[in-house]
Parts: sequence; structure tokens; C-alpha cells
Amino acid sequence: MKIIDLSMPIAPHFRWPVELSIKGDIAAGDQFRVSKIAGPCHGFSHVDAAAHFVAGAPTIEATPLSEVVGACRVLDLSARPANAPIEPEHLAAADPGGKEGEILLLAAHWSDRRDYQDKTFWTEAPWLTLESAQWLAARKPTAVAFDFPQDYPIRLLLEGKEVPKPEHVTHHVLLSHGVTLIEYVCNTSRLSAPRNLFSAAPLLIPNADGAPARFYAIEGLPV
Repeated sequence: MKIIDLSMPIAPHFRWPVELSIKGDIAAGDQFRVSKIAGPCHGFSHVDAAAHFVAGAPTIEATPLSEVVGACRVLDLSARPANAPIEPEHLAAADPGGKEGEILLLAAHWSDRRDYQDKTFWTEAPWLTLESAQWLAARKPTAVAFDFPQDYPIRLLLEGKEVPKPEHVTHHVLLSHGVTLIEYVCNTSRLSAPRNLFSAAPLLIPNADGAPARFYAIEGLPV
């Protein structure tokens, strides 16, 4: 059995402000050292609830753990070049096959190809087309996980540009179909098996539209 950490560290980042404060110094005689953190629910490795994009939809505490923890199949997209669309034929060729109701992990090995602390991680990634988002929805997964910024408009947000909602194709198609989004998986090149047990359990934050999570995969278990 092998446990593989797939999380992006929560640390200062140019996209997301993070404040970590520490109270207490045990070496100076204090009984406890206590940390306090403030940061975004949609930064770093996190899970999107449908309420992030769909009016009146469920918030993150309503996401069943069975949707984000379980059998996962890995679609190896590492051959796709930077700044290129991912079309349905690329997904079909990368899909190892499986049942409906599984988690799909789209692995471009992007954290090996670009540093998440660098702007190019966000502006040079491959992206999914509308047809690809529809292809994913047709597989009827419980969730889809990405190791790259999956919608083209994400790079435009860095420039302060806004685009029509439907152009955020994975959010528009998948969240609208009740498919949970698992964003900013890292270290996917360490996965050696096409199927594994995957966990992206979000923090239980009532009324939030997303939440940070610790992502990991377990290889070597029957799935």
C-alpha cells in the first residue's frame, strides 16, 4: 500500500492572501503554541460545491463524503502541450475505463511542468473545451479532479477580465449537473496506477460554497 500526498501547500501566494499567526512560545514558558490561519475557501487544494456557481444550489456541508472519497481513475493528459485545448478525443484516449459514479482525476502533471507560485502555472496551462466538459458529464462521475487550471477564463481573471459564465465550461456544465469539482491537485506524476482510492474530503464549513481539503491517493487497495 502506498499513500501519495496530492495537496498544494497553504502558504503565501500572489493569488490568495494567507495570514498565519502564532500565539505562545513554549520555550519561553507558555503552556501551548496556538496557530491561527485566515485564507480563502477557493484557494489552494479545495473542493467546489454547486453553490459556487449555481444559484440556490447546495453549499459545501451538503457534499456527501461518498462523492469525494472513493474509487478514482486517472486520465493521463501529460502529453498535452501547454496552452492547448483538451478535446473529447484526448480524454477518451486517456481514460482507463470504469464505472459510472467514480471520481475522474485529470492529470497533466502540471505541477511538475510549472511552479504554482509562478504566474505561468495559471496562464500557460492546457484547458478543457465545452465539448470536453460535456464528455466528462456524460461519464456520470461523482466528482472531477484537476491538476491544472481547467477553464480558460481562469487566466483572464488574473488580468481583471470577466467573461460570460458559460465560458467557465467545467463550472457551467459539471456543477450544473451535480458533479463536484476538485481543484488544484498536485504531484500527479507520482501516481503509478490508473486506478486508486482518492480522498478530497473538504472541511465542514456550513454555508460555504467551497472548502480547503487535504488530497491524497492510496495505491495498492482494491477499487
